[in-house]
Amino acid sequence: MEGTTIPKLLSKHNIKEYFRYVDDIILVHIDKLTNIHVVLDEFNNLTPKLKFTLEEEQNNQINFLDFTIIKNHKGLSFDIYRKPTTTDIIIPKVSCHPNEQKISAIRYYCDRLLTYRLTPENREKEKETVKQILVNNKYNALPGILEHKGKKQNYNTKT
Repeated sequence: MEGTTIPKLLSKHNIKEYFRYVDDIILVHIDKLTNIHVVLDEFNNLTPKLKFTLEEEQNNQINFLDFTIIKNHKGLSFDIYRKPTTTDIIIPKVSCHPNEQKISAIRYYCDRLLTYRLTPENREKEKETVKQILVNNKYNALPGILEHKGKKQNYNTKT
């Protein structure tokens, strides 16, 4: 459908951008040109086996995957999004798991800090959140990225 039906539907309704990751889709449109509820109805009529739902932006922001897209006077900015059910639990340092498994979540959090285009304020807020997650899971030594801005260092958790 993404090669045939969906592009026609997007063009018909003046959808500016279409992004999909697995079962999450975000559409960029201009309210004056597009009735998003009509688009939703047409998406739901594509095939009876698929049911699409709609989440509209609130307060000039919307969550997509694990980040929040924020519209402001300068354009777009981004923040990390965590679902309300998210916990701060990762494999604790005192666990008998192999070290590589223990540091996988830490590596993910640090890589996200390095690669997501966060504002300086949102980056600092996320850095503090990651530090707290590590403390909560008994990691005393913090990865270098949390101590030195911009320098990617090794994620050694033995110290």
